[in-house]
Amino acid sequence: MPATPRQLTEEELAVDPVDAARLLLGASLESTTPEGVVAVRIVEVEAYRGGDDPASHCYRGRTPRNDVMFGPAGRLYVYFVYGMHFCANVVSLTDGVPGAVLLRAGEVTEGLDLAHVRRPAARSDADLAKGPAKLTTVLGLDRSHNGTDLTSPTAAIRLLAGPPADEPPEIHTGPRVGVAVAVDVPWRFWLPSPAVSTYRQGTRRR
Repeated sequence: MPATPRQLTEEELAVDPVDAARLLLGASLESTTPEGVVAVRIVEVEAYRGGDDPASHCYRGRTPRNDVMFGPAGRLYVYFVYGMHFCANVVSLTDGVPGAVLLRAGEVTEGLDLAHVRRPAARSDADLAKGPAKLTTVLGLDRSHNGTDLTSPTAAIRLLAGPPADEPPEIHTGPRVGVAVAVDVPWRFWLPSPAVSTYRQGTRRR
């Protein structure tokens, strides 16, 4: 009988975003809403630091929008982009020091029917959460979930550790997607999966 997945802890996530990104690969994000439960296995992420990372939302300091990124670790940072999509991040580092990991893509492992209802344009199961906006859509996440403590056992959104592996996972690395600065920083991490999003190179800002 398989072991019950455990929740990741604030202490485990209070690390450099690059280390947190690797930790999150293979973990699951489980969202319970009135419509039902959907869970995704995380297969692609991007790490963002604070003051030393010009591609980060926190590069120019603390604002009402990025406040959650300043900790504590294990909180959900949700932001609106392009006037139409939500993106979800897991906060890392320690309280007062900004850092987060963008959840780029996942494989739906529970609630497949509900996921298809939320993403009727998906051509396959692998396409359901293939990208940060698609991932938040299938999980039913929006700005109201900003600040959720993913490490709380009573939270409607929980972050669960991946199952123990006999061998280290095959982790690939490369540049982050669509950023205008720090375009060559290899802080995108992914596992071999058809759910990994399509790479789109950023444009250098002159």
